Amino acid sequence: MSDVRAKKSGLSADIQKKLDAKYNVDQEKQCREWIEAVLGESLPDQEVGKNHFQSCLKDGQILCRLINALSPSPLISKINTQTMAFKQMENIEKFLNACKKFGLQDGDLFQTADLYECQNMSQVILSIFALSSVAQKNGYEGACIGTKISTENKRNFTDEQLRQGETVIGLQMGSHKGASQAGMNMGKTRAIMD
Repeated sequence: MSDVRAKKSGLSADIQKKLDAKYNVDQEKQCREWIEAVLGESLPDQEVGKNHFQSCLKDGQILCRLINALSPSPLISKINTQTMAFKQMENIEKFLNACKKFGLQDGDLFQTADLYECQNMSQVILSIFALSSVAQKNGYEGACIGTKISTENKRNFTDEQLRQGETVIGLQMGSHKGASQAGMNMGKTRAIMD
C-alpha cells in the first residue's frame, strides 16, 4: 500500500481485502520467471510477495523493456529513467498503450494505480499472463506462460460432404426415437391445499 493514501475503512477496506485475497504467489513466481527469461536478466527484488513484486515493476522500466523485447519492432521508443512519480506513471501508461497496439483487449489490462499504488496486483499479474498469450499468438517463440490463444482452423468441405450432413438429424432438433420429457416427475410433487 502506498504511504500517500489514507487507511481504507468501511466498504473500501472490504473491497481491498477481497483484492488482496485474490493475489496468487504461484502466479507471481511464474510471471517473475517469464519476465527474467524474456529479458535475460534477474529482477531487482528477488523476494516473493505482492509488495516486493510491485517494487520491481513500479517504475515501469521493466515492463517497457518487456513489451519491446516481445514485439518485432520496439513499441516504446523512449523509456523514462527518472525517479519522479509522474515519469514512472508515464512509463506504466506507455506500457499499457503499447499492450493495446500489441493486441491486448482493454479488459486484459490493469489501471496505472493498480500497479503504482499497489491497489490490485492480481490484475497486474493477469495482464502479464495475457501479454504472454498474445505474444505467443503474434509469433514470439520464447518462453510463455498462461493459456494459448486459439487460431483460426478453417475447414473446406466438398459439396458431397455437405449434402451428407443435411441428412443427419441432430439431437438438438427435439427428436430422439420418439422420446420426450412429457410426464416426467422428479421427486415428490408439492400438494397445495385450499
